[in-house]
Formats: sequence, C-alpha cells, structure tokens
Amino acid sequence: MAVPGLSKAPKLNGAHLSNLHTFLVAARHLSFARAADELCLTASAVSHRIARLEEDLSLKLFHRLPRKVDLTDDGERIFKVMQHTMDTLSEAVQERSDSQIEGQLCFYARPSVAQCWLVPRLADFTARYPGIQLDVRVGNEPIDYRTRRIDLVLCYSNGEHPGLESIRLMPERIAPVCSPQYAQAHGLMGHPERLAQCTVLHDVAAWDNISFDAEWRLWLDAVGDSSPLPDRFMTFDRSDLSTLAAINHAGVAIGREQLVRKRVQDGELVLPFGGFREAVNYGYYLVHPAHETLPKRLKALIDWLVEQAQS
Repeated sequence: MAVPGLSKAPKLNGAHLSNLHTFLVAARHLSFARAADELCLTASAVSHRIARLEEDLSLKLFHRLPRKVDLTDDGERIFKVMQHTMDTLSEAVQERSDSQIEGQLCFYARPSVAQCWLVPRLADFTARYPGIQLDVRVGNEPIDYRTRRIDLVLCYSNGEHPGLESIRLMPERIAPVCSPQYAQAHGLMGHPERLAQCTVLHDVAAWDNISFDAEWRLWLDAVGDSSPLPDRFMTFDRSDLSTLAAINHAGVAIGREQLVRKRVQDGELVLPFGGFREAVNYGYYLVHPAHETLPKRLKALIDWLVEQAQS
C-alpha cells in the first residue's frame, strides 16, 4: 500500500542499495535496534534510512508499534524478493566446487529433541561448515513462516504440513519409563495393570493440537490396551521435563526412544511394561518453505541432519 502523499516510486538505482540492505537486516530481525547492532549504526540511523527508503519507493514497509516493528504486506513482499535475490547471489558466488558454504540459517526445534538429540551433535556441524552461522531457537508454539524468519524446523509430528516441504528424518518408538526405585516401590515390572496405582506424567505439547494425554493413548493403542488412564497425573509442556520427573521418582512417563535411550542404558530409567513400540504415523520431520532451488547452506544442514539420524 502506497504511503499517502508520496510521489510515484522511481526506478531503483545505486543510491537505494545501502538503504535496501538496511531494510533487509531490519526485516530479518524485526527490530531496528538489533539491525543497528549488526550494521554498527544507531537505531535512529536505521530508522532514518528506512524512512528515506519508504519515501523513495512510495511504500510503507513497516508498521511502527510500541516497542516493536512489523512488516506491512508490501514490506513482506519486498523482503521475500530481496531474501531470494541474496540467496541466488550467494549460490552464484559459491558455484565453484572448492568454495566455502557460508551464510546464516535460523533453525527451530522443539525443546526436548533440541536438548536430548540435536545440541550434543552440533560441534560436528560447526567443524564441517565453519562459514555457516546457525541460529538455533526452541519453543512449542506453532510456526508462522510468514512472520518468523525460520529456514528449517525439526518437529515431532505425523508429517502432514500442507504447503510446506516435509522430510521424514527418523522414526520414533515409545514406552512407559520410570526410575528403578519407583518401579520397585509399586511392583510395576511386568505388571501393566498396576499402572492404575501410579502417577502418570504427560507431555501436553507432544505435537500440535492434541489432548493432554494423547501420547499415552498412542502407546495404549500400540499395545492394544483400552484401560482408562489413572486420575493421578502431572503435566509438562516438554518431553524431557516429563522424563526428568520420572528419573526423580515422580511417576511414570512416556519415553521416546531417541531421547531416553542413554538414560535407559545408564540405568536411570527402566521399561516396566516391556520394550519400545512404534509411535504409529509419528516421528521426527524436517519442515521448511518450498524453494525453487534449495540454498546450499540449507541443503548442507539437511544432509548433515539426515546423516546424524542414520548413524
């Protein structure tokens, strides 16, 4: 939408390039202050450059809100074009087979898989690709790719992500887990019927749009058990916190094999009701917006993650 009272936008020329770069950085951060830090400018100078660019283009690029800024529709459109252009230029510069893969990537993961599986492996990635600046973020909220500058998401899901590219990274198997002491105190080993006397621990954010006990019900379906779950329970919004509570004798949690295998091997957890069962239709997926050509740095990250999952 054109800014009222501004003249028709001129054709772009060299004089606009500096302000366009300032806009690109500010749009990526959605913050004039953080853009100023990256560009070694003051926030006032960034704001002035953006205002000058808006005037030159006859477009409003940002909504100035209390304590933050957000892109307008025109700003979002121009940001996407510029980001694509920068990706294309970066790919062109790196066409030589001996050139180093460089650039920034924002990688978003659910907290439990980030802590238990991803982060312990990252040293290998940085050693292989020192030119890639990886910005790892974690959280449970649904991702809006239009407003969050995220290149890749690692999530636990059924792989259904309409309009996005989804790559199955690795399967998952689940089983109830608890501490050896808890199992002994409640006589659980080999006696699933005694779960009724226990406190069950729920990850209420196992995946999007679920009931609080969905992961437990997934396991009950896998073993063909229609028994009701106990009324005594605690809830968490992270699988690793539910597991930590189980380690400390608070009850019985659903353990995901990819996340708790070492805890079981070390004897901190036991499987009172038998081995892991497939989490039917659920696993870990890499999700990203569609690209005409996948940027090399993003392809490098995806290939590395696949290699880690296979090993």
